[in-house]
Parts: sequence; C-alpha cells; structure tokens
Amino acid sequence: MKQTPAASHTLDARQQAIVPIAAFAAAGDIAKLNAALEQDLDAGLTVSDAKEILVQLYAYAGFPRSLNALAELMKVLESRRQRGLSDAPGREPSKPIPDGEALHAAGTANQTRLVGAPASSPVFEFAPAIDEYLKSHLFGAIFERDNLDWQSRELATVSMLSALPGAESQLQSHMRISMNVGITQGQLRQLAQVLNERVDADAARRATQALARATAAR
Repeated sequence: MKQTPAASHTLDARQQAIVPIAAFAAAGDIAKLNAALEQDLDAGLTVSDAKEILVQLYAYAGFPRSLNALAELMKVLESRRQRGLSDAPGREPSKPIPDGEALHAAGTANQTRLVGAPASSPVFEFAPAIDEYLKSHLFGAIFERDNLDWQSRELATVSMLSALPGAESQLQSHMRISMNVGITQGQLRQLAQVLNERVDADAARRATQALARATAAR
C-alpha cells in the first residue's frame, strides 16, 4: 500500500514526537501541549506534520480542542520566529481532495482498507448520519490528505484515544487498524512507553490494555 511505509520494530524520533502532541491536544492540556510542540519542533517535526495532527484531532476530541490546539501551535510558531528559529514547513497534499460522491467513495475505500473489511455496526443502521460523517469527513477528507502517511495518522489517533477516558472501545479498534497499516506490536508497546514517560501513567495503561485486547483478538 502506497500509504504504508515499511514496518520497523521501533518508533523513529519523528513518530515518537507525534505521541505527546496528539495526547496533550486531545486532553485539552494546552500548557503541556505548548512544551511538547517546542520540544518536538526542535527535534525536527515539521509544521505541516503538527498542523495535520491537530486538524485530525477534531474527529476524535471535537472542534473546540482542535481549534484551541491549532491556536496554540500558531502562538508557538510565532514565538519561535521571534526568537530567530526557523521550522521546516513540511509539505501540502500532493493531490486535490475529492468532494461529493467521489469523496464518499474514497472514504469508504479508505475505511475498508484500514479496517480490513467493510465496516458495519448497528450504530450505523440506527444513525446513518454518523456513518456518512465517518466515511466522508474522517476517512475521506482527512485520510485523503497524503501529506501525513497513514501510519502517522494512526499513531496520532491511538495517542489521542489513550488520553481520553471512556474511549477504550475505539482505542482497541485503532490498535487493530494500526497493525493493519503495518505498525508492529513492538512499536505500539513503545508508544505506550512514550505515553508513560511524556504524558501520564493512565494514558499509558489504557494503551497497554487496548493493545493486549487487540492482540488477543487477532
């Protein structure tokens, strides 16, 4: 799959940088997000990477936290500019994002590839609108943006959901999706370690438990 880089047994520095940014943004901890952005931009995370992670956040933690996190990123970048620091801009998507029926079709195809089969749920039958939003907004409009690869998007998603109490079912699902796109169990264990070291023990515990359940179910 073009969007799935070769698997490794460890997370590289860029992948590790995604974890605290995604987790603190999801938790709404702006002060710690500020510090994480500073540290990880210093480590070479691009502006585009950070921006994409915080835009994607809206699908998991809502527009308010996504908007607040993006506003904080703007403040951090301006502060760094005033201090004479120049951050790598990264890149924009390489292709136009489809719209209308084409967007829905692309999102459905992406969701099927990520999940490993066509997605179905009694919830989708009960509330078809949520199925439409998942396909068109999340797996369509967001996952069609190829300036952040699917492995990075799943690392961000798992980190976000680990920071959100009550999202354990979705976290377990995204552990499975992460493995479907080539992230190894060793990398996911390391993600939990990064959460423990840089975020908090509760988020790390949720990630570890969800990985164990997802692995047992495979």
